[in-house]
Amino acid sequence: MEIQPIRTERDYERALEEISELMERAPESGTDDYDRLDILVTLVEAYETDEYSLDESVDAVGVIRFHLDRLDWSQADLAQKANVHPSHLSAVLNRKRSLSLSQIKKISVALDIPPGRLIDTSDIEPLSA
Repeated sequence: MEIQPIRTERDYERALEEISELMERAPESGTDDYDRLDILVTLVEAYETDEYSLDESVDAVGVIRFHLDRLDWSQADLAQKANVHPSHLSAVLNRKRSLSLSQIKKISVALDIPPGRLIDTSDIEPLSA
């Protein structure tokens, strides 16, 4: 059972293909295929964490813009799908207004992301013990 580390995008794609093939076989626990699947999944998760994790310092505007691009949506598309007034959304994306709690909920549902990604906590001081 020779398994190589995932160091490149090509290695990553190969591992995903092999995981898919193994999943189709539905290996029994304790078999070589099951162990191989378990190891490959662990390697893929580690690679994804290193290569694809979101920068936690990105604010709500950055998150919204990222997802608009990902979904190939315009601001108007998001405003309609989230039932948020287009002019308010525009002001938010131009950093002239903030999101309300209601808008955070609506936008997070429309973008299918956790609402916490739209809450800016950079100015909150940690509680002292």
